[in-house]
Amino acid sequence: MITRVELDHFTAFEQLGLPVSPGINVFLGANATGKTHLLKLVYSACDITKKQIGYPEKLVRVFRPSGGRLGRLVHRQMGSAWGKATVEREDARLQVKFSNHATGPASAKVEGLQRWVAEVISCAYLPVKEMLAHAPGFRSLYASRDIHFEEVYSDIIDRAFLPVLRGSPTESRRRLLESLETAIEGKVFARNEEFFLRSSQGNLEFTLLAEGLRKLALLWLLIQNGTLLEGSVLLWDEPETNLNPQVVGNLMDILLELQRGGVQVLLATHDYFVLKELDLRRKPGDRVTFHSLYRDDKGRLLRSSTEDYASIDRNAIADTFGDVYDRDVRRALGKKG
Repeated sequence: MITRVELDHFTAFEQLGLPVSPGINVFLGANATGKTHLLKLVYSACDITKKQIGYPEKLVRVFRPSGGRLGRLVHRQMGSAWGKATVEREDARLQVKFSNHATGPASAKVEGLQRWVAEVISCAYLPVKEMLAHAPGFRSLYASRDIHFEEVYSDIIDRAFLPVLRGSPTESRRRLLESLETAIEGKVFARNEEFFLRSSQGNLEFTLLAEGLRKLALLWLLIQNGTLLEGSVLLWDEPETNLNPQVVGNLMDILLELQRGGVQVLLATHDYFVLKELDLRRKPGDRVTFHSLYRDDKGRLLRSSTEDYASIDRNAIADTFGDVYDRDVRRALGKKG
C-alpha cells in the first residue's frame, strides 16, 4: 500500500509532504487545490507495476499536458525549474524528476523503478465522468488513434471488462456485492462490448440508466472481478457526482467495508454528505484520514491531516454548508418576526 507522497514543484504544489493512511484517505478543499492531481499521481505509480511502462510516460498519458510535454507538469514560475514527485510504499520508493523544459518522457530521471515494479499493485481510478456507457468501440479507438482523452478513461473500461474472479467469493465480498445489487436493483453483464443491467425490468443498456446507478454498477464489477481485493488501491474522484444524497450513506458503508478488507481508498470530494456519512458510519478500528488542502496568504498550497472529523482545519465544505443553514434560519426567523 502507499504510505507517503512527496512533491517538489509539481503541478499546483510548490512543496508537499503527505502521509497516506492504509485505510480511507479523503481529500477536501476548494477548486484548484490539487486533489485530482494527487489521485492521478498515485494512480500512475500503482498502474505501472502492472503495465510495465515508464513512470514519466504514464504521467503524460494520465495528465495529458499540452503537446505531451512533461515539463508542463512543473509548477509554473519564471526561469528554469525542476519538478519532483516521490511515491512510497512499505518496501519501495519511486521518484521522478524533470525540468520544465522537458519535451517528452525520455528526458526525465527516475529512481527506484526496478524495485517498485517488482510487486504488482492492483488499482482502479474512477473518474468523475462515468465511462461504461461509452465502452463500445472506445478501447479500439483509443488503442489505434491519438485522441485527447486522459488514459484513466480507457483504463477503467479495461478493468470493467475483466472476467469474474475464479472461486467462491469471501463472505465480506459477497455482502458487498449483495448490497450493491440491492442499490442498483440487479446485476451487470457485458455483451459485444456493451454493458447491461439485468433487473426485474429486463436487460437495460447502460445508456438508459441514470449515471449515478452506472457508477455503483461499476463498483459492483470491480468487486466481482477481483480488482478490489486485499492490498489493492481504489482512487475515486468525486464519488458523489450524480448520486442522490440518500445513496451516499450506503456507498460510504461499502467503502468502509472495503477498507476493513484491506483495500486502500483515496477519494476527493466537495460533498458534505460524503464527509459526515463517513464520520457517522465509521466504527472503532476503521482508519479514515481527512486531508484538507488550502492556500495560505501567499497562495501556496498547504495541507492539514486529521483522523478526527471535528478537528479538520480549513473545512470549506462544512463551513459553506453551515453558512447556508444559518442564512436559511435567519430568513425563516425574519419572516416569523
